Amino acid sequence: MAGLAEQIAPRSVMDDALLADAVLGAGLPLAAELELYRAGQSYQATEVALAHLREAEALAPDHPAVLIGFYRFYFYKGRLEEALAVAERCLVKSARDNGFAADWRRVTAGEADFSRYDSVLARFFLFTLKGYAYLQMRVGNMDEGRAAAAKLIELDPADKIGARVLLEVAERAGRDDDD
Repeated sequence: MAGLAEQIAPRSVMDDALLADAVLGAGLPLAAELELYRAGQSYQATEVALAHLREAEALAPDHPAVLIGFYRFYFYKGRLEEALAVAERCLVKSARDNGFAADWRRVTAGEADFSRYDSVLARFFLFTLKGYAYLQMRVGNMDEGRAAAAKLIELDPADKIGARVLLEVAERAGRDDDD
């Protein structure tokens, strides 16, 4: 499964546009924002960066910007199991914030307008589910990753989120295993 990272852009699937959006940054205390900045500046010093992320979390528990900070930190450090745990936290939060079922498998296309870019909370759910699907595949849980990617296509049939590539990679990986 080493080729998955090369087949999909090696960047966080929590899109930069979401980070820039005021809705996700709304309500973030200045002190927490400063801690996130310090975490970024301390990225190379793992324990220092984590201390700043934890402080940001203490100041703004469950805030999307803090969760995304943790996700990106773990993702770029190659700590995929920990990134996956954050993606799971984001799924729970996003489902709650959108009024969706707690289990992403039970979310239906009619519950939100997933196709609109200005539907920020619904799009955050999609990006989170995409990150979850990708990470499941990277850690070897292909069936779970494939199921999450299929759910993305169900919710976003125009595939604006880019989930089809995940399904294609899963299909190729499955064929490679059979050879």
